[in-house]
Amino acid sequence: MKKLFLSLLAICCAAQAIFAQTAHDEHMKWWREARFGMFIHWGVYAQLAGSWQGRPIGRGGEWIMNRGKISVADYQQVAQSFNPVKYNADAWVKAAKDAGMKYIVITAKHHDGFAMFKSAASKWNIADATPYGKDVLQPLAAACKKYGLKLGFYYSQAQDWNNPGGAAARKVTSEGWANPDSAKIDAYTKDNTGHWDPAQTSASMGEYIDKVAVPQVKELLTNYGDVAVLWWDTPTNMTDEYAKKLQAVLSLQPNIITNDRLKRPNFPGDYKTPEQKIPSQAELDGRDWETCMTMNGTWGFKSYDHKWKSTETLIRNLVDIASKNGNYLLNVGPDALGQFPQPSIDGLKGIGQWMKVNGEAIYATNGSPFGAFPWGRCTKKVKGSNTTLYFHVFNWPTDGKLVIPGLKNSINSTRLLAGGKKLNTTSTAEGLVINVPAQAPDTIATVIKVETTGTL
Repeated sequence: MKKLFLSLLAICCAAQAIFAQTAHDEHMKWWREARFGMFIHWGVYAQLAGSWQGRPIGRGGEWIMNRGKISVADYQQVAQSFNPVKYNADAWVKAAKDAGMKYIVITAKHHDGFAMFKSAASKWNIADATPYGKDVLQPLAAACKKYGLKLGFYYSQAQDWNNPGGAAARKVTSEGWANPDSAKIDAYTKDNTGHWDPAQTSASMGEYIDKVAVPQVKELLTNYGDVAVLWWDTPTNMTDEYAKKLQAVLSLQPNIITNDRLKRPNFPGDYKTPEQKIPSQAELDGRDWETCMTMNGTWGFKSYDHKWKSTETLIRNLVDIASKNGNYLLNVGPDALGQFPQPSIDGLKGIGQWMKVNGEAIYATNGSPFGAFPWGRCTKKVKGSNTTLYFHVFNWPTDGKLVIPGLKNSINSTRLLAGGKKLNTTSTAEGLVINVPAQAPDTIATVIKVETTGTL
């Protein structure tokens, strides 16, 4: 009888696990199929454009208040000049859609505590603290609905350098600015868990969580329609108790997807977030993941950062990430007027041109069954008992033969994805050999579509 009971218990546990996994897979379905999204880092820091008092601040951008150890009073003065009159949410979302992106995540509140929305929890927001005087998230939500993109919000739940009680990561003043008070400030931050202005410590972190963070997350999940993603950032000084209060608010949006930065390790969220890097195959553990990456060298707008990635690099990054079952969240840092920098616009257009032709090989694909090739990458789709393989060729073979080692399946069709030209193949002991034109149709990434019988 005991053995029967244990067997039934094991069956029930297995059934529950299968049900839970099925529910999770359905929950993540749109996100996994999207593969490509836009990150937007925008806030009052754009007004400073990476410099304070005429000096560039090393790694400034959205961290400029911390890196430059700007006082609360001085930083809040900056907001009085922040007036993004050229902000056009419709144009932003259309640019993302034309680039082939399927979702947008915008900094609703970054570590400087400045809310890009009208908030009853703190007057330190764009509607109340700037001459612009309007919520920028409402028109963005409307534009996302118009163009069919999912909308997500980045929210700095722990660090907040303006609202009293928020956490502050300790970053020394020596990074890029010869502040005459550096030694004094660094000594103060060391003894005050990273804070450099006594005004920041006039409340406890518990009070900040209860009076600012939780109410603002409620506002974000109540006032903007469907919210697809909540992108937490930096769990500095977070506790499980604080995390539970924030996680409880997510019930307002039952379908919301969250990342892994609320509080580690007990709140893993739905996916991992490698930053500014694409993991190797060996680093992946089977969990969903998303690489967030800048188009130049900074997240928030910095007038003197001209290290823009080429269109080739951006496209090949997207392909590499998709070939490993990941998503690519590519950042744009608008300027103080609300405009995308021209190199960002150019990069998005370049990706969009490639995606119009080759998007089939990115959306709703799974990772490569082969790993990385020295000449490119592979993505795949499985339907029933058949598999479609997309070979993204970066380095075109000089001998006119592309070799796919180990591919022994029956081949139903082989063609260039762009234009549909059929290609001849030969099965050899080494694998499948595809006879290709002398010149690559697309020097960045030519896609060859191979339909096979069976799974790999």
